[in-house]
Amino acid sequence: MTVGICEDDPRIRRVLDEALTGSGFETILAHDGGEALRLFAAAGSVDVVILDIGLPDSDGRDVCQALRAGGQQAPVLFLTAKDGLSDLMSGFHAGGDDYLTKPFAVAELVVRVTALARRTAAQVPPSGLVLDPQRFSLRFGAQEVTLTPTEFRMLAALAARPGEVVRRRAVVSAGWPYGAIVQENTIDSYVRRLRTKLAALGSPVGIETVRGVGYALR
Repeated sequence: MTVGICEDDPRIRRVLDEALTGSGFETILAHDGGEALRLFAAAGSVDVVILDIGLPDSDGRDVCQALRAGGQQAPVLFLTAKDGLSDLMSGFHAGGDDYLTKPFAVAELVVRVTALARRTAAQVPPSGLVLDPQRFSLRFGAQEVTLTPTEFRMLAALAARPGEVVRRRAVVSAGWPYGAIVQENTIDSYVRRLRTKLAALGSPVGIETVRGVGYALR
């Protein structure tokens, strides 16, 4: 099985590479978010992803959301120097499956990766939308629009589950910091802005409101 490792510290990246290849995994290495998206984005390209949150070009949580929005369903293990509850929660809301705080025991990481590798998930067909966490932009074909960070995270949460209804509280958890109190009209305003931008791109999918429940990208 193949593990995608995105870590900007070359020493840590080398340690992870040696530990995992020594445990029978193949590895694909990336040093920043842009390279991770190029190497890990295709469904089936990796079986587990290790993502450092503090990347030099983007937030690892945004990279995870972009991968999910593109159809990559491999389990994601976040590495971070922060251990606060809000940081942990934001990692899971961004689509992460596990969380390891630096410094960590390499043996524990290998055990966690092995457990994640046992999971299987059906691949969801991508919507054709491309989310860029470095530029906070959305592309469809040759067209591109700029998103705010909140718009980016809300849309990524919907694009990661195309056709499914995503509950409003899950959209809030994806778009705002843990514990934020968000008014209903604020969510509606952001959804309207996203609809306008999707229409401007000529996207074949739009955001459907399911009254009393949430939203779906269809």
